[in-house]
Amino acid sequence: MRVLVVEDEPDLQAQVVRALQEAGYSVDAASDGEEGQFLGDTEPYDAVVLDLGLPKVDGITVLNHWRNNDRNMPVLILTARETWNEKVSGFDAGADDYLTKPFHMEELLARVRAIIRRSAGHASPMLECGPVTLDTRTGKVMINTAAVTLTAHELKVLSYFMHHQGRVVSQTELIEHIYDQDFDRDSNTIEVFIARLRKKLLPELIKTHRGRGYSMSCEDQDT
Repeated sequence: MRVLVVEDEPDLQAQVVRALQEAGYSVDAASDGEEGQFLGDTEPYDAVVLDLGLPKVDGITVLNHWRNNDRNMPVLILTARETWNEKVSGFDAGADDYLTKPFHMEELLARVRAIIRRSAGHASPMLECGPVTLDTRTGKVMINTAAVTLTAHELKVLSYFMHHQGRVVSQTELIEHIYDQDFDRDSNTIEVFIARLRKKLLPELIKTHRGRGYSMSCEDQDT
């Protein structure tokens, strides 16, 4: 999963980026509303953490711009402002959740997980596909009662499929959502990750659609 952090306070931005990366996300960052708006316009994100009090362009304006241009990624707004009308303005602009500064990083991570799940149509933090389960809170993967050890990138690929079960996902889409903007992306590695997942989990868990991409079909898996 790929997240954009738009925050102008350098220390807080670094802390949020680090926490998200340690939680397994690919993360891009912007320090003002102009840069954040551009990245949100041009790059695909699974979630955005957006400060309201930004230089150049404020967060509400950025969010209004995205929603008016059909950019529908879930957005968690950050604000140091305690007044209720700022929160209402954020929700009216299209925010999915809000967090008031100062905050505990674990709460931010929980809220990011939640808005990503909800945007993909999942209410529970436990994602299931036949006998395979993924705990989005811990990254723990199980087949029935047996734990499965995955590398960081294998887990990112599996998580994306688990959030988008039944939908054909192109190789390009996977690349865009598991790597951050500055990563040296190699499409051949996607095939390697999928081959490893099939070996570690179930051979038929991820289906290949020639010329289109891959899908995770859970109805065909034995429980």
